[in-house]
Amino acid sequence: MSEPEGAPPAAGTGHVPGTGNGAGVDDVAWIVDDPHHVTPQWMTAALRRGGTDTEITALRHEPVGSGQLSSSYRFHLTAAPDATDPAPPSVVLKLAAGTPAGRAQIAPGYRSEVGYYRSFATGAQIRVPRCWSADITTDGHSFTLVLEDAHPSRPGSQVHGATPTQAHAAIRNLAGLHAPFWGQEGLRDTASWLRHSDEAAIGFFGELFATAAGPFVDRFGPDLSPSDLDTLHRTADLFGRWGSHIGGRHSLIHGDYRLDNLLFSEATDGLPTEVMAVDWQSLEIGFPGRDVAYFLATALTPELRRSHEKALVRAYHDRLAEIGVPDYPFEASFHDYRLGTLQAPLITVLGAVYATNEPTENSHRMFLSMITNACAAIRDLGTLDLLAA
Repeated sequence: MSEPEGAPPAAGTGHVPGTGNGAGVDDVAWIVDDPHHVTPQWMTAALRRGGTDTEITALRHEPVGSGQLSSSYRFHLTAAPDATDPAPPSVVLKLAAGTPAGRAQIAPGYRSEVGYYRSFATGAQIRVPRCWSADITTDGHSFTLVLEDAHPSRPGSQVHGATPTQAHAAIRNLAGLHAPFWGQEGLRDTASWLRHSDEAAIGFFGELFATAAGPFVDRFGPDLSPSDLDTLHRTADLFGRWGSHIGGRHSLIHGDYRLDNLLFSEATDGLPTEVMAVDWQSLEIGFPGRDVAYFLATALTPELRRSHEKALVRAYHDRLAEIGVPDYPFEASFHDYRLGTLQAPLITVLGAVYATNEPTENSHRMFLSMITNACAAIRDLGTLDLLAA
């Protein structure tokens, strides 16, 4: 699970600090493992590196969030009064955490998150934190991000779900990631670390899903309806066919675009709700419908989804067109949404079974909410019928 971090600039204004693609930089001067090692001089240099000409004279920090393999700290900053640029009152540092074995396991995710800010943030039109500095060691086991503080924005809750207003803001925001990279060739040529889920990779995930389905049912089965259990078993049986159905379109996808990875600033004084996406450790080249379906199928109760899904997919489709995606009819967009729904049980089951942190009552409620919502969406949308045809 990810922790809150950063705050949104205008869409597409994330800074790309440093040089290169950010996936193998061994520049230890910019990388810290202990927040106590961050000095006013270090912070001054990091902010200047990212375009803010200021001088930090004092700072203090506190932990935020509850990450297991990464940690975030809010730094409160005091700046010299005669600085050229005003310093932000606070920033968030995100650092690697956990055991050496855990870091080695999550290293591809660390590379993806640092790489997104360095290689793709400025070209996207999705709201992300402003990033002053982003670096990772060559082995991928340590990294440091300096991000704008999001407070008082708050993360969504998988257990409580999204309101239609929040869902509308989130789905339009998602289009801002997909549209600029829609069908773009050579994405991996500019970022060798970037994963690509082709048919073979989807097949591998299908094997993992089938293996994890048993332990998942052992743990959650008593709380699942017979219909949900049947949907899970049928999904495991047909998952191997999914890859051949979703290879026709690609873009950059977030891979874990869910409520807990979104920060919302609620509407006030007639202004619209704003949302930003964090936690880019699952970034890859993939089928855009996976992000759309994963969000809508897990963020909304079945009743709300049934009432609003066509309007929400329409909002996503319209935003794609505004940004410049041609020749993509709404009917195709809705079909891709139906196909993408298997992303929801895939991530939910794997996340529950392979999570490194100990299960809690809150995590149990979260995964149960996600899987029941996802199974209802798969049945309502006839996704398994599309695979069986």
